Amino acid sequence: MEEKELKKNQIYTVRIEGYADGGAGVARIGGRVVFVQGALSGERCSVLILKVNKNVAFAKILELLEPSAHRLTPDCPYFPRCGGCTYRHMEYAEEKQLKRQRVMDALRRIGGSEIPVDVMVGAESIFRYRNKSIWPVSVNGAVGFYRARTHEIVNAEHCQLVHPTAEAAADALREWMARWGVPGYDEETGKGLVRHLFVRSNAKGEALICIVVNDDTLPFEAELVGALRGAVPKTVGVVLNTNTRRTNVVLGDSYRTLWGEDRIESELCGFRFRLSVPSFFQINRVQCEKLYDKAMEYAGLTGGETVLELYCGVGTITLAAARRAGRVIGAEIVPEAIEDARENAARNGVKNVEFFCGDASAVAEKLLGEGLRPDVVIVDPPRKGLAEDVVRTIAEMTPNRVVYVSCDPATLARDVKRFSELGYHGERACPVDMFPRADHVETVLFLTRNT
Repeated sequence: MEEKELKKNQIYTVRIEGYADGGAGVARIGGRVVFVQGALSGERCSVLILKVNKNVAFAKILELLEPSAHRLTPDCPYFPRCGGCTYRHMEYAEEKQLKRQRVMDALRRIGGSEIPVDVMVGAESIFRYRNKSIWPVSVNGAVGFYRARTHEIVNAEHCQLVHPTAEAAADALREWMARWGVPGYDEETGKGLVRHLFVRSNAKGEALICIVVNDDTLPFEAELVGALRGAVPKTVGVVLNTNTRRTNVVLGDSYRTLWGEDRIESELCGFRFRLSVPSFFQINRVQCEKLYDKAMEYAGLTGGETVLELYCGVGTITLAAARRAGRVIGAEIVPEAIEDARENAARNGVKNVEFFCGDASAVAEKLLGEGLRPDVVIVDPPRKGLAEDVVRTIAEMTPNRVVYVSCDPATLARDVKRFSELGYHGERACPVDMFPRADHVETVLFLTRNT
């Protein structure tokens, strides 16, 4: 079959060869790659072509002719409409394998390297693991999650990923909005009031609840606080956040505590952390401890090293490194996170750490200019990875090891290639499944300096 014959609305029978980013099955028709949403590797199916681009096409399953032995009946009524999960239609073992393969493929294709990738560190439980939940609110009062690749809100009354406290808070918010006629936010017009519900939970069942609104004030505040406290008896605080910008960014810059505390305490790796609403903290506590254990293993600390951590957040990895190093420096651009990090170090009696607030590039350049030559650099950047000048500055510091904690295999692979051009080579990588049933992949990788 010639490639030019592939057309929209045609039906083909295909064999799924593997997976693409985002979990779609990959088939080939006449040499052209076809992405089939919801298909599993090895399956034979009849598909309908939905869209044809220059190099790839997109299709949906019409009929499963030979289902995979790894296929499951989804256990959630909102799947796949809700965009929170990607893999509820497959066994967890298959999900782990495809995520590991995604890391390997990225390192090979983008990074140009054959770094050994360990078997993924899977989760013992794939349910109720999220300690932070963000629920968008629609103009008609729906409180749920975005439909995949849209901003349409699915009014999800039950979610198997979030902590039960978050689910109870969402129920209370829906009822309060309906009872008092409080409008949700309309993204298209910029009008309406309630934009998001933000809930942090801890292992004790306590919750810090934040309501994000499109104004400085909120009607029936006392009634909302009462509803939330009634639904979540272990609420430690209710915070109001104002965000009047026409933006996809959830939180604005203004906070006001309606009741209780503006922080919640959580434990991680034997440390106690006080967390404000905007502070970064890993979503899955149990898996996070495994992730940090792997990062410390790769750092190879023996007690006397100087360690620099960029994108340190509230200091979780920083404190873990401080147990094993002589001196640790953390840098983070979010002022509230640095405030929390300093408080967390003091609270836990850790004295061999110091924190700087600022952009990773600026802080690294400043420390380099002051003569800092760390033995180990640890980075835990956002999805976009490291800026090119950050990679360059790290290389100029000549650390023996760089430990990279990544939430995106593609930007990790790109940055590994940049490091390789500056005298570093990747030694080993290990994916850790922080987000079972979702598409995200977390990886720890370490590089050493060429000698």
